[in-house]
Amino acid sequence: MNQTFKTHSRHGYSVKFSPYFSQRLVCATSQYFGIAGCGSLFVLDVSPEGIRPVQIFDWNESLFDVVWAENNENILVASSGDGSIQVWDVAQPKWDISKDQSLQTFAGHDHIVYNASWSPHIHGLFASVSGDRTLRLWDMRRPDNCARLVHASEGEILSCDWCKYDQNIVFTGGVDCIIKGWDVRSLKFPTCELRGHKYAVRRIKASPFHGAIVASSSYDFTVKIWDAAKQECLDTIEHHTEFVYGLDFNLHVPDQMADCGWDQLLHVYNTPPYSKPQNL
Repeated sequence: MNQTFKTHSRHGYSVKFSPYFSQRLVCATSQYFGIAGCGSLFVLDVSPEGIRPVQIFDWNESLFDVVWAENNENILVASSGDGSIQVWDVAQPKWDISKDQSLQTFAGHDHIVYNASWSPHIHGLFASVSGDRTLRLWDMRRPDNCARLVHASEGEILSCDWCKYDQNIVFTGGVDCIIKGWDVRSLKFPTCELRGHKYAVRRIKASPFHGAIVASSSYDFTVKIWDAAKQECLDTIEHHTEFVYGLDFNLHVPDQMADCGWDQLLHVYNTPPYSKPQNL
């Protein structure tokens, strides 16, 4: 199934499948390429008949990222160009959050933080990447200390994600066009380097179904599927005509993915059933 939804006058920045419902996803978008204007969240349902909007939330500034809450199937958290974090309720659009203060602040990066990702294996551990060219690993039990630090690139790092089958492996990608795997037990050298994108890697997603499969989206208008164990590209998907920002796997449907880009298009599609690769 390959389906397309047009975000009319909004440019896609992030797309996430619901962890609760196999057919639902959300897309964070911005007007005027995120340079100025408003933002919108599109909550969408996918069916054989097409992709239909369930809710559309508008904000007065650009929206750059969005995630689903892990304790409520209707709650979305989005980040905006005005520096705010919004909490949205799909079931109750006027719902409000009771507290608007940070619970903990982790200081250490000295440039823009582009992405953060919770470990799916180790409670309280998360990774962050930044324009300061570093990957940092933070432990919630040590809020005043950076758990680990690695200078992971010669350029800005734009994305990171954890392997879903090995608690020690995290992937990074950025403006050097290279996806790197890192073993948190020994961060001196990367475990793998995946080369093939022509421009910056904007988003990385590790497969929830295969330990060595990694997907990436790029400013070169493509999505690539990789076997990190063999360090080779398995497929290149070319259905965008602008930067591809958002990328995600469906947790409920093997081999189904979604992506979005600056060409105002969101695609939901099934990749070929690649032969099962070995784990890392």
